Amino acid sequence: MEQRALLALGLAALIIVGIAVEGGEVSYDGRSLIIQGQRKLLFSASIHYPRSTPQMWAGLIEKAKEGGIDVIQTYVFWSLHEPVQGQYDFSGRADIVRFIKEIQAQGLYASLRIGPFIEAEWNYGGLPFWLHDVPGIVYRCDNEPFKMHMQNLTTKIVNMMKSESLYASQGGPIILSQIENEYQLVEDAFHEKGPPYVKWAAQMAVELQTGVPWMMCKQFDAPDPIINTCNGMKCGESFPGPNSPNKPWLWTENWTTQYQAYGEDPITRSPQDIAFQVALFVARNGTLVNYYMYHGGTNFGRTASAFTTTSYYDDAPLDEYGMSYTFDSHINVENNTRLITTSKKFDEPEMWEEFRDPIPKFVVTSMRSNKLLEHMNTTKDKSDYLWYTFSYQHESSNSKAVLKVQSAGHVLHAFVDGVLVGSAHGNHKRPNFRLENTIPLTNGSNNISLLSVTVGLRDSGAYLERRAAGLRRVKIHDIQKSSDLTNYRWGYQTRFDAPAENVSLGLNLRSMGKGEVWVNGQSIGRYWASFLTPQGSPYQTWYHVPGSFLKPKDNLLVILEEQNGSPLGISLDIISTV
Repeated sequence: MEQRALLALGLAALIIVGIAVEGGEVSYDGRSLIIQGQRKLLFSASIHYPRSTPQMWAGLIEKAKEGGIDVIQTYVFWSLHEPVQGQYDFSGRADIVRFIKEIQAQGLYASLRIGPFIEAEWNYGGLPFWLHDVPGIVYRCDNEPFKMHMQNLTTKIVNMMKSESLYASQGGPIILSQIENEYQLVEDAFHEKGPPYVKWAAQMAVELQTGVPWMMCKQFDAPDPIINTCNGMKCGESFPGPNSPNKPWLWTENWTTQYQAYGEDPITRSPQDIAFQVALFVARNGTLVNYYMYHGGTNFGRTASAFTTTSYYDDAPLDEYGMSYTFDSHINVENNTRLITTSKKFDEPEMWEEFRDPIPKFVVTSMRSNKLLEHMNTTKDKSDYLWYTFSYQHESSNSKAVLKVQSAGHVLHAFVDGVLVGSAHGNHKRPNFRLENTIPLTNGSNNISLLSVTVGLRDSGAYLERRAAGLRRVKIHDIQKSSDLTNYRWGYQTRFDAPAENVSLGLNLRSMGKGEVWVNGQSIGRYWASFLTPQGSPYQTWYHVPGSFLKPKDNLLVILEEQNGSPLGISLDIISTV
């Protein structure tokens, strides 16, 4: 009976083999992708170019190839390439052409997920924040301002690839491209403006004439000839298949593990489960399986999305530092016994020069408002930090009062006359929170300073342009009165500018609280060592310091610490596997 069933499936496949959609050197039918006339069963690996350094790319791709990988998949990171409207950056970690050419040099194919909305646990889902200020814009729907900017970026990337002859139709390595990303998850929220946007995006992409097929993941109604694909851990079981018998089965994201978010339990996945799901998918006509991630890397600077750790998919086949796991060493990593050798300790007070930013007072602030301003719209995401300050007149001999603050996220530190009186924060699932603390007040004028901190912007969901952060309501209760200060006279101050041998190095920040770190002026990311797992350990202890960030001598380490952590416990460690 089983043989008959398999025979029937085989005949069904044979029936549709002759129906192909041509794409230059790459075509497809219901059975497989066809490259240069040959059917392909492809194994793909997600490696994101900005989550490592150009000096690491060749080694990462080489190790993926040694692991049996045929294709390297990457997103395109719009906010990285166009941080200011009309000003583009394709240098350093943003040099996508160099990355694609390295893939080609090693004889592998490339899959380019342009998006340009990508999610990817990247700040704002990859969208540049300047879009927020475009008049009349609504992201990711049938909205002319958004479509114009999306088309501009997509066209620029496609033309850049064409000019370097990087599409397979030109003899290059790119065999697939993707437009949009998991749109079906939010499409209904846009009502009548959702379906026309899907059709427009598909038509816009096809008209760019790349000569290779386009995909939409998690989009069952992807218009022909766009291929709808599957994302998830169990596509071997859950994927109903393409929306046409003439399209191949593609698995664009087979999650090898999960990214780590503050406040969430770690999620791991066994190799046996991965292998089983891949076997099921291939048995159901699967022609491409992509491992997301194969190398997760590092969310350098402020690129991590809300409440996401700086280390990204560290349990992937290649760890954050680009090292392969042997069977034994993988077991060691799962049991937190990665080999650590201390290279440098920073445990002597005279090694550190301390700088303290003054807590701003209302009288010295330059920006004033009669209401609480929304955090992101005020800072334009150029900083995590925004000071809300005001002068409060206390007319009582009683020295105690209660400060109550409602915040839309993500972290808050409260000061009275320069002294810290309380802190509170949200988490990945619930960024909103309340702070309620007894505070000391003197008779007369008191300077209240509230430091609001964002920990990355959300990367998903409908109507991202409406999302908010920062303070929503502030009250002070004392014996004589209760004052709602939400529409009080507030002053604002914000920060903008960051401070001016072949081994894998990690900075051990277990002794610190929360903040950001720079090495020779380059941010290695945010840290939050004081946010502990249910087991009582930091969500992340070591922070990757790429070798390309370092000089032979006289390296400058700068730390912005919010919570009075102790730098004397910091060490620079050599990370290796046994």
